[in-house]
Amino acid sequence: MPRPKRPRCIASKPAIKGFKPRGTEETGEVILSLEEFEALRLIDYEGMDQSGAAQVMDVSRQTVGRILKTARYKIAESLVTAKRLTLQGGCYEMRGRGKGRGWRHGRGNPQGR
Repeated sequence: MPRPKRPRCIASKPAIKGFKPRGTEETGEVILSLEEFEALRLIDYEGMDQSGAAQVMDVSRQTVGRILKTARYKIAESLVTAKRLTLQGGCYEMRGRGKGRGWRHGRGNPQGR
């Protein structure tokens, strides 16, 4: 049995819930987790390096690299295949607040397991 994921720290929930293609019919949906969004925000938008983003998110640099790789793939898939991009879910913890969606408050067990 794999060990439980450690929640990643994120600053806040995004102001948007997703994007959908215009000018063509949607061909499906891609789910971008909130920790993937946070990694993209810190590295691609804020200009941090992976080690700085890892400190902010309270994970290792290698973990940030893996999160970033999957996030970039999902965005590319959404653009190339005209799929709706939805931001939701993931294993995260709000900085300075309680646990995020998908985590039971107080215990830290993923989805009540």
